[in-house]
Order: sequence, then C-alpha cells, then structure tokens
Amino acid sequence: MAFNLSMYPVSYIAQYNPATGSWDESWFQADSITRDALEAMSETGRNDVYAARNRFPLPLVNYTTQYALGCFEGMKAYPQKNGTLSIFRPDRNANRFCNSMKGLYAPGFPEDLYLKASIEFLKRNAALGYIPSYKNEWEQNAFASADAVYVRPFMYSEGAIGVGISKAPYVVICATTVSSYFKGGNTKAVITDRIRATPNGTGWIKCASNYVTSALAKKEAEEKGFMEVIFLDAVNRKYIEEGSSCNIFFHLKSGELVTPDLGDTILPGITRSSVIELARAEGVKVSERRISIQEVSKKCVECFVTGTAAGITPIESITWKGKEFVFNGREPGELGKRLQAILKGTQYGTVPDTRNWNVTVTL
Repeated sequence: MAFNLSMYPVSYIAQYNPATGSWDESWFQADSITRDALEAMSETGRNDVYAARNRFPLPLVNYTTQYALGCFEGMKAYPQKNGTLSIFRPDRNANRFCNSMKGLYAPGFPEDLYLKASIEFLKRNAALGYIPSYKNEWEQNAFASADAVYVRPFMYSEGAIGVGISKAPYVVICATTVSSYFKGGNTKAVITDRIRATPNGTGWIKCASNYVTSALAKKEAEEKGFMEVIFLDAVNRKYIEEGSSCNIFFHLKSGELVTPDLGDTILPGITRSSVIELARAEGVKVSERRISIQEVSKKCVECFVTGTAAGITPIESITWKGKEFVFNGREPGELGKRLQAILKGTQYGTVPDTRNWNVTVTL
C-alpha cells in the first residue's frame, strides 16, 4: 500500500553527546521539490516522494523500536491572515517533551533549543512552499476544518539491544499539514474495559508505549460504531480519566465544568489547561477533580474532549455497560461552542492574544 502522508521535505535531527553534555544538531532534506511541483505530479509520483521522505537515517536496532522506549510531542502552527505563522504555546510542548524524556531517564531536550529548532524548521519548509494559507471557513463554524501545520518532535534511541535506558538519544522534528482530527457525524463514545495507565506508571508522560492500549481500545470501539473510547481508572474502575488521545470535560447541570484532576495516570494536556483558563475567564466554575461515570450519567448535560489534534470536540453520548447516556440532544453544547470559538480565534489570530500564548514565525 502506498505511503501517502504528505510529509514536509526538511526534518531536524539532534543527538545527545554524553561526552560533551550537548546536542549535536543537523538537518535532513529528503528532496528539494516545492509544493507546487509536487502538486503537479501524478498521485503515484507524489506517493513515491512521500515514501522517500519517510525513509530516515536512524539505527535499525534500538530501544525505541524494540521496547517502545520513546516519547513524542504534538504541536500546531497556525497560518495567520498577514502571512505569518503562530505556534500555539510551544513553551508548554517544550516543557512536556523535556519532562517525558526525563521520565524515561533520558537526558531532557533543552526547552530553548526546542523552540529555536521548531522555528527554524518551519522557516526551512516554508521556503519550499510547505505552509498552508489562511482559510476562513472556521469563522462561520468553529468546528469546521481549518488547515494548520502539525509538528511532530519525537525521541528515538541510539543503536542498542537489550532492555535498557537511552543515554545518547536522537530528537527528530517532522511535520505535515492537517485539518480536522475528528470528522463530522458520529461523535459517540464508549467506556472500555481496557486499562490505559496504572498508578506509578507512565500515564503522565507522552511516551510511545501508552498509545498501544489506546489504539487497541479505539479499534474495538470503532468496530462497534463508536467514534471514541473512554478509559476508567485502574483501581476503582469507576472514575473517568481520559480518551484514546485526548482529555475530557463534563458540563454539569449545576453549571460546574469538571475535568479529571492530573496525576500519574493522566497526560497534562496543553489544550486542557488552555480550556480551563479560558472557561474561568468566561466566569465558569471549573473543577479539576475525580468524577465517576455514575455522576456523569446523572448530572452531565454537555461533554467534550480536548487535545492538540482534536481541539475541542463535542461528545454526543457515552455508552457504559450497554446503556447510552445522551448529552444535549446529541448536539454540540453552548459552552463548548463558545470556548472553541475563543480558542480557535486565539490560534488563528482573530481574537487578541492577551495571554501571549502564540509565538510568531515570520516567513
């Protein structure tokens, strides 16, 4: 099957040098094909280019591919009306990436280097035309598709065999243009019996191994007609934690907006923290606390999930033990719509960035 993810041609590579305690940086350019030239090719020709861009000079045998000892980030840069790009809260991604690496006992990637490399990475790919232009469809519907650059930094271990810890990891940055993560239509979720994370485990970092259970549970959910899967806690098996790759919020009849409190089993989502801050600024009472599926079934009037890929995505219902709990007549709730409009407006530059969340990249 053809590999057709529209990867950008230029990638960033750095490797930690234990002898010097520093990172050796380099750039990998698969080709010099501009976006216009690529779009003029046949589908087969484009797929051949994408496949070539996905071949990368990294060790074949290593701790990452053999033992899932790796971590990654998901970050977006948004095209602006004035032709620039804005990276949304990259300082938070940099901090989480560094913490994830340290959580795997690898040397943390410096946060200032993360930001510097990300900006230069975007500029190099922009020079070949690989940056989307601003589109205003989302201004009429905040849940509509809108193009952005999805930036994927990840850690990859040095060549090694045997269960061990990476001492000289690589950090790679690649990217592609994306629109909506969740498509329109079905937004039903189901509670899974699988366990995503356990206390004293790795649920709090963005490591590769966490997504194995998520992928399996989501496949099982999709086969049953659901869009998303929701995980309960590992100990009591009744408190909601998060989705397959997203945090979750519940708007209760009382007006309280609840999201599960952070711990070592829940990823500290950057969109999650942004939504909490935006909601409080709108006068909403926001609580970070445990919430059981039983409480949700009795008190919830609106539900949505959040994430870099997902943005804010409404959930029409949650099914648990064969019983479906429907929210807001299966329609997106007013609070979620309001917060999505503010969030997206901040990201695309139509709402003043009073919190200095965006970092501008002049192309």
